[in-house]
Amino acid sequence: MSGKRCADLEPVSEGKKKGKRELIGEFSAALHEESLKNQVAEAWSRRTRFSHDAIVMDPDPFHHCVIPNFIQCQTFLEGLQKELLDLDFHEKCNDLYKFKQSDDLKNRDELHISALRKVLFKDFRRWLSDIAKIDLESTIDISCAKYEYTDILLCHDDELEGRRIAFILYLVPPWDKSLGGTLDLYNTDEHFQPKQIVKSLIPSWNTLVFFEVSPVSFHQVSEVLSEGKCRLSISGWFHGPPQTRPSSYFEPLLPRSLHIPRDSEILYEWINPVYMDIDSQAQIQEEFEERSEILLKKFLKSEKYEKICEALEKEDIEWRQRGPPNKRFYEKAEEEKLPDVLRGCMELFRSEALFLLLSNFTGLKLHFLVFSDAEDDDDDDDDDEEEEEEDEEEKKHTKDSEEKSKEISHVPSKPENYQEASGHTSQQIKMEASLQPEKKKAKNKSCVPTCTGELRYWKNGHYTLVHDTKNSEFALDLLFYCGCKGWKTEYGGFTSYIASGEDEELLTVTPEENSLALVYRDRETLKFVKYVNHQSLEQKKTDQNKTGFWDFSFVYYE
Repeated sequence: MSGKRCADLEPVSEGKKKGKRELIGEFSAALHEESLKNQVAEAWSRRTRFSHDAIVMDPDPFHHCVIPNFIQCQTFLEGLQKELLDLDFHEKCNDLYKFKQSDDLKNRDELHISALRKVLFKDFRRWLSDIAKIDLESTIDISCAKYEYTDILLCHDDELEGRRIAFILYLVPPWDKSLGGTLDLYNTDEHFQPKQIVKSLIPSWNTLVFFEVSPVSFHQVSEVLSEGKCRLSISGWFHGPPQTRPSSYFEPLLPRSLHIPRDSEILYEWINPVYMDIDSQAQIQEEFEERSEILLKKFLKSEKYEKICEALEKEDIEWRQRGPPNKRFYEKAEEEKLPDVLRGCMELFRSEALFLLLSNFTGLKLHFLVFSDAEDDDDDDDDDEEEEEEDEEEKKHTKDSEEKSKEISHVPSKPENYQEASGHTSQQIKMEASLQPEKKKAKNKSCVPTCTGELRYWKNGHYTLVHDTKNSEFALDLLFYCGCKGWKTEYGGFTSYIASGEDEELLTVTPEENSLALVYRDRETLKFVKYVNHQSLEQKKTDQNKTGFWDFSFVYYE
């Protein structure tokens, strides 16, 4: 690094510009050399790896470059760092990230920030346009970010109309991988979906990283693990002509299942007797109708709950990672290989008896016994036509349900004089329906209540994003938590509900021992499980075997 360059960076007077001072900055002189510039351009064009003291280019897993010693003068960098740290930073926190960010830097008039802006979006932009053969625009898109302990930016691709090249300039203290905060790059599958991290770039003082924004440019900033060091960086995008993108990939929907024929005995075997009481059910439904959510504590009998926890902690359960990481990352149990007690719990949540009990709790139509008389009259008009369309499997399922209806309808329900809130089916209708001549209640797949469900394991590094729950249907979410004694909100792992297009949370469900959470969401309500951060490892201080928690997660559709 030449000492002469620093003289060019000293403030100079500009009397003709109303007395304002300007700082002149310049990026790496080596990159201006014609021979090196041509080599870099050729490597970019051919998508080949290129390594030089001044720049390293790699096309794997997507086109990216690392430029050490990007700015030529150390005193300039120190002044820049001071100006940045004096800015106001705002907490940014949602499903995808948690860190602090400055306001847009494109209009800041601090000397060093202004000089860097000119370096990047004038001088370096021209160099980059020549290298990448892209007519980059003069659009300025730049901000500063501070990542501190447990801050994170999860897997994403940076794609947005007009973005062509992303950049990050690091102004960090001495850093190594143990401090986290790495820029992790993902490879992708045949559907352009991220698979796994294949490369991690460690932040380094005065290093600029840039990469081509594309359908496969998936990356993340890993969780910062240092409690004393701040990961300070400047980042933004160079804009240019939009590219043609491949069609969006839509994942197959999770398979939904009808309830399985289990009578009310399964409820009395598993569930705390307080929730089988008719007065309790009346109160639960009243509260649920007011808020569209409720938390039922000590839901299972204590002896059953203890057996579940013991099996989760001691049994050899086969777990499979669920991705892709731009939507979710956690572990799901292979249900066919579960021990008996856990398989029994899964059957409980899929049982016909529980479908009816959930109807009693919520007023939702999760069982044919809750269909109203008016609906029955309307159904009769179309019986003949729809009976022809019903397949043999649905006929058999309906028949099995009807045979058990009398027994299941004896699940304790509300008093006959209980007044139901508008929009929900009352317990009285349920009881009357069970006394009427049996009618066909489920004629096609669109009106048969169904569910999806899985047993999940959550630990440090696990999360889901709102992309995982975009839907066009109303649904009832059920979450039953295990092994989360002492779990704190600051660990993450809680389920947040937000309105589509908004960051503000409507509801947060925090893991709690032997608790059943029920949440009814509409078409515009999304949910995510917040990233489980490094602080969750504090669990080991009280229990060496604990590194996370489990939940039974089910979604019911009317």
